[in-house]
Amino acid sequence: MQQIDLHLASSSARRREILSALGIRYSHAGVDVDESPRAGEQATAMAERLAAAKADAGRPGRDCPVLGADTAVCVGARILGKPESREDALSMLAALSGRTHQVVTAVALRCDQGLLRARSITSVTFREIVPDEALAYWQSGEPAGKAGGYAVQGLGGIFVAKLSGSYSGVVGLPVFETATLLRQAGIDPLAIFD
Repeated sequence: MQQIDLHLASSSARRREILSALGIRYSHAGVDVDESPRAGEQATAMAERLAAAKADAGRPGRDCPVLGADTAVCVGARILGKPESREDALSMLAALSGRTHQVVTAVALRCDQGLLRARSITSVTFREIVPDEALAYWQSGEPAGKAGGYAVQGLGGIFVAKLSGSYSGVVGLPVFETATLLRQAGIDPLAIFD
């Protein structure tokens, strides 16, 4: 059995790709955490709470650090979750069209040092999206299961006119912040080159 550095409490293929690119040896599994926002909860607080809850939910029975992450997309005070239907996705894309929104990705690492936390906040500006484009994008299948109803690393990237902050944070796991937490827990991605 291969030795692992940590456990990723997520089934996200995008988060796995980022960890793999960092050379991290990990196991992974999704966790059952209620991702509903609490009344009056801001996007940053929600993402931080959920990242910690995922790290804790993935911890039982493990003797390695557990990484949890959560991404929230917000337009003003409105948090855009994962679209539940075609109409929901089209409404989200209409809200993002021609506007700047924020993507908050919180990361939590449950380890011997306790719960380590970090977050990235990125501003993303979309060009105008006409209704036919939004419908075609929905029909591509990509928006399903994505916070805010789009994937910046895929076809949804055609809508992005400007991005200020962490691209990998918008994808779902901010590299700088994650690597910082890993180093604090004694996991150095660059150590494989020593």
